[in-house]
Amino acid sequence: MHRLLQWLRGHPWLADLPLYAYFLFPPLVQDRPDWRPVWVQALVLAGMVLPLLWRRRAPGLVAAVVLAAVAVHYAAEVQTYDRGRSEIAMAVVLYTLVVLGRRRAAAVTAAGVVVLDVWWACTWSAGTAISPWTAILGTLPLHITAWALGEFVRARRAVAAESQRRVLAEERSRIARELHDVVAHSVSVMVLQAEGAKLLAHRDPDRAAQALETIGGTGRGALGELRRLLGVLHGTEPHPGIGDLRDLAARSSVGRRPVRLEVRGDGGALPASAALQAYRIVQEGLTNVLKHAPPDAETFVLVEFGDQVRIEVVNSGGTGKPPALPSSGRGLAGVAQRVEMFGGTLHTGPTPDGGYRLAATLRAAS
Repeated sequence: MHRLLQWLRGHPWLADLPLYAYFLFPPLVQDRPDWRPVWVQALVLAGMVLPLLWRRRAPGLVAAVVLAAVAVHYAAEVQTYDRGRSEIAMAVVLYTLVVLGRRRAAAVTAAGVVVLDVWWACTWSAGTAISPWTAILGTLPLHITAWALGEFVRARRAVAAESQRRVLAEERSRIARELHDVVAHSVSVMVLQAEGAKLLAHRDPDRAAQALETIGGTGRGALGELRRLLGVLHGTEPHPGIGDLRDLAARSSVGRRPVRLEVRGDGGALPASAALQAYRIVQEGLTNVLKHAPPDAETFVLVEFGDQVRIEVVNSGGTGKPPALPSSGRGLAGVAQRVEMFGGTLHTGPTPDGGYRLAATLRAAS
């Protein structure tokens, strides 16, 4: 059924087939003494029906042609078919204009419909005991309903489009965050090791070779994580989680003081989405340490599980010179978005000893 509905949305003219069938049957064009010639009947019928095929492409022109055909029908008393069909034709073009947002054209069309209805009511009720107002009020609800239905459908489509736009924006933001976290950390390690290898190339070739091996290993790891990220986005690979924190800490310790990692409590029952966010927050905290803290700075990471997941990444000031790698400024913004997703809190700022502290909480129940 879903595929059928999708296919019908791609072929909207098929939904109009019942409408065309109503216009054409019954009655069809007939050669009767009290009716206009057949060619006149067919011409007026074509003026009402055929333009509706293009009502989505040229709604203003179609409305003008249909109203002209209805005016000829009333003026010449063609009597090709009952008046209900002409009223429905006008209601269809009015609905189309409102749905497509052509409000000015819809207002002009509505005025034309009222003029035609008043004209027909006055002509038809002449010489009878029926008031013209009775005839007019008999057709007015149809046109009001057509306008109201057009407004409803247009509003519903607008809400659906906005919802889809929001979903796409959130998906783009999520992918951007994931790519930033994956690439920024590995590239920071590679740049630091490359700088070290350049300094040690002549003084200590063995250590320079080790640094180059680290660069190669980090690059391969980054490629592997990118492949895993693509697999996650396609639903074919698992997300990184709490069990991967020790590997993350080890990679962040190359060429620096070892990162002290402490995990308290049991994170096994944590939802996969929360575990991923906790991992990415720690990853971003360690990336900031690599970018802005001296190599001799001490780094401590705490991940505590309980009613909430508490995460801290703290580094000391150190005595060396920070690498001062370029920063996009998106890392902490991404962390704030991740924390907000789980209704948590985020606190960041310098420490008294010249270091930096990142503290976040996530609601595990979320």
